[in-house]
Amino acid sequence: MEKVNYQFLQTVPFVFLGVGIWFVIAYKMHTTLINMSTKSRPLTRKNNMAIYNLTENLCISVGMPMPKLYIIESSALNAFASGINDKTYAVTLTRGLIESLNEKELEGVIAHELTHIRNKDVRLLIVSIIFVGIFGFIVEILFRTVIWGGGRRRDDKTDPRIMIVALIIAVIVYFFSVLFKFALSRKREYLADAGAVELTKDPMAMASALRKISRNYEVETKSDDIKSMFIQHGKSKKKNLFSSFAGLFATHPPIERRIKILEQL
Repeated sequence: MEKVNYQFLQTVPFVFLGVGIWFVIAYKMHTTLINMSTKSRPLTRKNNMAIYNLTENLCISVGMPMPKLYIIESSALNAFASGINDKTYAVTLTRGLIESLNEKELEGVIAHELTHIRNKDVRLLIVSIIFVGIFGFIVEILFRTVIWGGGRRRDDKTDPRIMIVALIIAVIVYFFSVLFKFALSRKREYLADAGAVELTKDPMAMASALRKISRNYEVETKSDDIKSMFIQHGKSKKKNLFSSFAGLFATHPPIERRIKILEQL
């Protein structure tokens, strides 16, 4: 047991160094990483005046700075907001969304994403993604150290129970940290829908936009974490015991339920 503890303590400085570098890169370069993963490019007033003006007018109406705009050349209908401060806040829309939604529906979607920015949801989600990833990395290092340290020599007086305890604690803590991230994301989607209605005064336009999005929203990206930032992610399933449990790990609430709530406003 002492040997395992000693070996783990030896790795601690390297673990914290790696974690520190990871955090700085992810925090400072998240916009670049997101753009690379989604293959998005800047959307300017010159190449799409209608979308730019629509976003600008919404920002002016609530007195918020204009975020950067990006476009993904995909036929899917989706959008997301990202960033951690006024310099990096951005709204990204797919080509399919822009071409398939009418002006009122687009206004609702953009208002939804602007609400995420106003509520600091995007900052919270990005930080939670980084920290869940870091925690998973630390847990993996701990497992490897305990297992490697405890199994090198048969004559080591290592209590195998320490590995079992470490495994149980790590699994429980990691499970609840991931569960918290997903629950947070689902709650924020409802709030962003409500914020979109507050900005546009048109719940039916937002409901109509979500209905169109529900038919084709899968955008190819290199990261599932980025998919969790989209206005819709995850397939709808029939209601049963398994789907209810799986829903705990969904990044978004059922889109049918979101539409129903909007239609009742």
